[in-house]
Amino acid sequence: MEQLPLFLNLRGRTVVLVGEGEAADAKARLIARAGGRIVPAWEEGAAIAFVALDDDAEARAAAQALRAHGLLVNVVDRPDLCDFTTPAIVDRAPVTIAIGTGGASAGLAKAVRQRIEALLPPRLGALASALHAARDAMKARWPAAADRRRVIDAALASGAVLDPLDNDAADKLEIWLAGDAPTRPSRLETIHLTSPDPDELTLRAARLLGEADHIYHPAAIPAAILDRARADAVRHVADAPPSAPPPGLSVWLAS
Repeated sequence: MEQLPLFLNLRGRTVVLVGEGEAADAKARLIARAGGRIVPAWEEGAAIAFVALDDDAEARAAAQALRAHGLLVNVVDRPDLCDFTTPAIVDRAPVTIAIGTGGASAGLAKAVRQRIEALLPPRLGALASALHAARDAMKARWPAAADRRRVIDAALASGAVLDPLDNDAADKLEIWLAGDAPTRPSRLETIHLTSPDPDELTLRAARLLGEADHIYHPAAIPAAILDRARADAVRHVADAPPSAPPPGLSVWLAS
């Protein structure tokens, strides 16, 4: 990754915004949407800062002064002066999708955002809120975290009862929770790697890595390949695939 994506809670926090004009107004709207309090200069307790000045020297000086106070600074339209950049945003609160290009092309980020906007249903946020409200009920029904994760993954799969692309999925959660929700059986899939380059993974291989609960692999498998697996998948260094895989989806990476 060129940058580390983060979601920052600004509600009630102070944000410095230096500058005036259309660019500054756009940042002010973004800060306000996130619940931040805007000030025109550094204050004790400020979280981050934005600089929207046309003059290069003034923008650089303002950024350096704010950075000296320990703030992370975004300088509008000058990615080389930025500690962070602001992404294009798809807002289905509480679901937020951010598309960043590291400052390479705001136009490209916008085009990707528009494609995703058209794909996601308006009530995706309602599904997220319903899942949040049902956490205690889900923990009571499936006390083991691994079982709970597998059941939820199965329900959220494409075409399943809680498919995120179904605009009515939130209305089906109580019925799903009260019904017979089977877990996925134990399954072992093998990925035959032909290259150490993760960009040469097949679509099937990339999908399996993104869904796997357990990854089994020889020690020599490149880290770049393993980075394509889901972050919470359990990694196992092994010389051979397991004879009895654990519940859920296990993947054996064969070099």
